[in-house]
Amino acid sequence: MVSFNWAFSSFFMLFMVGLVSSAKFEELYQPSWAFDHLTTEGEVLRMKLDHLSGTGFQSKSKYMFGKVTVQIKLVEGDSAGTVTAFYMSSDGPTHNEFDFEFLGNTTGEPYTVQTNVYVNGVGNREQRLKLWFDPSKDFHSYSIMWNQRQVVFLVDETPVRVHSNLEHRGIPYPKDQPMGVYSSIWNADDWATQGGLVKTDWSHAPFVASYRGFEINGCACPVTVAATENTRRCSSNGQKRYWWDEPVMSELNVHQSHQLIWVRANHMVYDYCTDTARFPVAPVECQHHQHKTNHN
Repeated sequence: MVSFNWAFSSFFMLFMVGLVSSAKFEELYQPSWAFDHLTTEGEVLRMKLDHLSGTGFQSKSKYMFGKVTVQIKLVEGDSAGTVTAFYMSSDGPTHNEFDFEFLGNTTGEPYTVQTNVYVNGVGNREQRLKLWFDPSKDFHSYSIMWNQRQVVFLVDETPVRVHSNLEHRGIPYPKDQPMGVYSSIWNADDWATQGGLVKTDWSHAPFVASYRGFEINGCACPVTVAATENTRRCSSNGQKRYWWDEPVMSELNVHQSHQLIWVRANHMVYDYCTDTARFPVAPVECQHHQHKTNHN
């Protein structure tokens, strides 16, 4: 696949308040639990899972809109039963959340990447795909781009999922809660690999996921500012323009759309929209997607 350019270069000259961009872990993030299971070697952060604990980290700030990226080298060899997650989430019972979850597998079998979107505390929007490379052999970039029109999940700058704003059809869209950025590794052998049939083999521990290339290009939200005020602060108006509000960011371009079609046709192995056992009537946003697909 040929990667695409999100046209950031032309937008970096725009006025951007609250923009944060850095490649240093400690500037953007902090450990959240099991501090002794995180180590750094130069620019690389390693998180390990053993029989005692997993671990995780979280951003020091919360953000409204923008793009978050991290490069991850996933657990090598037998990773069955393990889950490594990279996600954005707000707080509270009606939280919003955008998830990458990397489901481990036995040696020689491919990783499964599960994405999910929670809106107002409701998820159940899982999609799963097998990547077109082995994500345990080298670092690859995983990104979430979020604005008022769409949420885009990207792997090496290739879009693998789009969640569009369909508020005009009465479907809630996540655009009013600041979100933190998180990552974690943990044991989930009750469901992660082949529906829980394959358990974690602790003789292969520790299981290590490596990280580098930490980037956040978004609008940082002070905790003292009300959510509605943050939405206003982080939206373009006559005085300021943000790159995520530019018209070209409101939907995929033709090349990006073709990339997404390629991913869905060749690498998707599960889509909640087509799971009639779970959803005898397709969720409303799925009906919209199927309508668009039928007319493309």
